[in-house]
Amino acid sequence: MHPRTVRCVVVVLLALLMAGCGDRMELHRDLTEQDANEVLAELASKNIDAQKRLDKGGVAVLVSTQDISRAVRVLEAVGLPRRSRSTLGQVFRKEGVISSPLEERARYIYALSQELEQTLSQIDGVVVARVHVVLPERIAPGEPVQPASAAVFIKHRADLEPDSVLPRIRRMVASSIPGMTNADERKLAVVFVPAQGYQETVEMVSIGPFNVTRERFEFLQWVAALCGVGLVLLLAGLWALNPRLRERLLRRNTTPPSSETSL
Repeated sequence: MHPRTVRCVVVVLLALLMAGCGDRMELHRDLTEQDANEVLAELASKNIDAQKRLDKGGVAVLVSTQDISRAVRVLEAVGLPRRSRSTLGQVFRKEGVISSPLEERARYIYALSQELEQTLSQIDGVVVARVHVVLPERIAPGEPVQPASAAVFIKHRADLEPDSVLPRIRRMVASSIPGMTNADERKLAVVFVPAQGYQETVEMVSIGPFNVTRERFEFLQWVAALCGVGLVLLLAGLWALNPRLRERLLRRNTTPPSSETSL
């Protein structure tokens, strides 16, 4: 086999292996380090290989193109990555612009909702938390002030018991919103919705202690066969390019064994 042919075969094998192993797609970007670690941990629990990449805006998470659909469904089922929320300090930071009373009120309601959502999201078992706040307001001069009200939406996992956390959520929200200390169920509504858990629909194959998808298993089989063919071609090329080794082996096979002379 000609040396140039051997080099071409080796280059083609390496290119195919790199193309199969390095085909990754960006799943999320601009994440914090904590959010990226939570995403990686959740994907690893479902046997999805993911990598982190540091960018200017934060951390990006990359997964194989074969796993992109599974990764999206897995993260949606658990509410990851968590939604970034603004704090009161961020909403009301000084920017040198005078706001109208209506703008200040809207910003305050938004910041208050964000703070409550952030706190509710820390409860174990909560996947998504949304809070809608209506502050006390006089619709027209001379009319009574409309009392404050709030609506809370909780999307939770199966391990959370709504009846056990409902009183605590009501107390926390009522104590955080002005004018809602003695609010009843009509003014403070809390809705619980169970999250649909992720159900594995992809066939998994066990390889020793590891579980991989059927597509990944077939890809590994293809890589192993390709490596075997490449190894055979490489040995054949070395055999053809090394005449001394070939002659030595031929001489060893054709030389008869020397008979021992008896004394």
